[in-house]
Amino acid sequence: MELDAFRSRLGVGQGRIVPANATPASGDYVFVLGDDEAGRLFELAPGDRAEVVQDTDLTDVDLVRAHLRLRVPASVPAGLGWEVSMVVDGAKLARATCRAGRERDLTDLAANVSKLAGVHQVGVRLELVEP
Repeated sequence: MELDAFRSRLGVGQGRIVPANATPASGDYVFVLGDDEAGRLFELAPGDRAEVVQDTDLTDVDLVRAHLRLRVPASVPAGLGWEVSMVVDGAKLARATCRAGRERDLTDLAANVSKLAGVHQVGVRLELVEP
């Protein structure tokens, strides 16, 4: 596996971890797509992204929800920000953005999946965008 901005510290500050800098919404673990430690900087370009997905049976499910925290360094170039989205089969069904130097708690980002049935690929994507 290639080590990049989203995989260089798996198990320490990225991926499924016990967070050092946040309180989990429930349980002891969180899944970190960026880095739990503020101040770790990487060279990225618009469109760079990380995501976690899993196959999920959506039969009789109305909403897929996530509790998320976005923390964007002040050093992100002007005109860029982070977008977090709920994706189903690769399509963004819900999204929110956060600009440079800000932190945002999203306590209930929800995607409407009420018209879907059967197994679909459901995930959360973090992407550098030009909002």
